[in-house]
Amino acid sequence: MSNFTTVNEFLLMGFSDIRELQIIYSFLFLLIFLATLLGNLLIVTVTTIDRRLHTPMFFFLRNLSVVDACYITVILPKASINSLLNSRAISKSECVAQIFLVVFFFYVELTCLAIMAHDRYVAICHPLHYTMIMSPRVCMQMTLTCLLTGLLYAGFHTGYTFRLPFCQSNVIHQFFCDIPSLLKLSCSETFSNEMIIIASGLGVGGGCFTFIIASYVGIFSTVLKFPVKEDQRKAFSTCIPHIIVVLVFLISGFYVYLRPPSVSTSIEDMILSVFYSVIPPFLNPIIYSLRNKQIKESVQTVIKRTIFFLEDSKNY
Repeated sequence: MSNFTTVNEFLLMGFSDIRELQIIYSFLFLLIFLATLLGNLLIVTVTTIDRRLHTPMFFFLRNLSVVDACYITVILPKASINSLLNSRAISKSECVAQIFLVVFFFYVELTCLAIMAHDRYVAICHPLHYTMIMSPRVCMQMTLTCLLTGLLYAGFHTGYTFRLPFCQSNVIHQFFCDIPSLLKLSCSETFSNEMIIIASGLGVGGGCFTFIIASYVGIFSTVLKFPVKEDQRKAFSTCIPHIIVVLVFLISGFYVYLRPPSVSTSIEDMILSVFYSVIPPFLNPIIYSLRNKQIKESVQTVIKRTIFFLEDSKNY
């Protein structure tokens, strides 16, 4: 049995076995990755350079952009290279690292979205106490709490997953390493793992979701009292896309992680995993930041300064 329980390499699945489609998927992943990276790095740059954006709201937007850039970097480059080279192999150490980072960034992204919802709730519903409630010290403490608890959360789930022996197969039916796909490969009892995933998923995910919904309910109840309809429209047009992204992020993640591994299907899981691993980092810069008037003005200013600097350097 020991010969079957020692797995040093796994094989990932692709979206297609046709070579031409593999190349197309590879370049599509690469374009999405570059666009996501550019959008998030742009947000980080302008919110750091422009002192007018040194407020709690943009502090959390900057944190979200950093998390999104790291989150998609963990997943898409490897998938893109595998499709381009027609290679499916990933070492066990790489798989361990990928699972740890995916779970960590998923957790931090979710808690960051909850904090951002709370920030908007305080800003709209308690504007007079906003600077006191969301002080720089409180913002930093909340951020550090998310990071530290995320490390513990990811470390526990990664360690508890890889304590299992794998002997059924080394083929992971997913385009990156994730826990539900690995549980299918174990030749030992995985009931405790499944229960822990469900309990922690409902506890963390359900808690954050409830907190986000409660925050937006408070926001909407306050917005409906605004005397000017245009202010109501602006508030709703800002909040509703946020809620949609959160719902897509959570529902797809819950559906993949909280189902028993025995009833899941590979292609369905791969498609759904795109909705919680690729789509949110790609859309967040657009929905949370680039639609914001202050961000757009700062981006234009930074671009103009960059062009002026390049032209001045060229003339010099």
